[in-house]
Amino acid sequence: MSASTFAAVLAGRLRGEPGRPLVTFYDDATGERVELSVTTYANWVAKAGSLLVDELGLERGDTLRVDLPPHWLTPVFLGAAWSAGLVVTDADDPTAVVCGPDLLDRWAGDAADRVVLACSLLPLGVRFAAPVPPGVHDVGVEIWSQPDAFTPWDPPTEDDPAVDRSGVRLSQQEMWEAAAAGTLVTGNGRLLVAASPASPPELATFTEPLAKGGSLVLVTRAGPERLEAIHVAEHATDRFPA
Repeated sequence: MSASTFAAVLAGRLRGEPGRPLVTFYDDATGERVELSVTTYANWVAKAGSLLVDELGLERGDTLRVDLPPHWLTPVFLGAAWSAGLVVTDADDPTAVVCGPDLLDRWAGDAADRVVLACSLLPLGVRFAAPVPPGVHDVGVEIWSQPDAFTPWDPPTEDDPAVDRSGVRLSQQEMWEAAAAGTLVTGNGRLLVAASPASPPELATFTEPLAKGGSLVLVTRAGPERLEAIHVAEHATDRFPA
């Protein structure tokens, strides 16, 4: 039987090829390239999960809006949400939100009503250059002190909701069944993506490679010629949008 929760899917990848690249990120405007192996990705997910649950008090069933542009932290916070039993949403009233600098002003005013985390999106996941608004949590400050292992005290099951966005509600099992049956990437392949994995319907651009033993090459701010060069250099087997 195939794995039916995020934790089980990731555990299977860690048992298989823990050193294999899982997420490779390019920001062509800055020249940044980040590569996360399965193990390194799992460590970041653990840190983010611990921050959300142990530090900030989110609980199984709470909702998280990952309001980030294409970036390697996007799949990290998706995984952290699913490992803790949080529901990824696009609602305007989530329990918590993770945003980047471009949306910091939009969400900072909500910090009294919900947990607001902000990512600078600077290289290496560092803090903002200036202090963030009161009540906002700077991920680049708070995530580094979190442990590399996270075990939720109330772990989600396959029946727990994982996604509730744009009228589509999927349980953990339904999400991973859809990922295993998807057609965006071949088995063990590398999927080059020029869209955010947090925006519908692009969620499958991350869940499919993870479920199928493949990997994600996420590219932002690159023109057609550069995308083609990265496709070749990274030995991508598939591409989205096609």
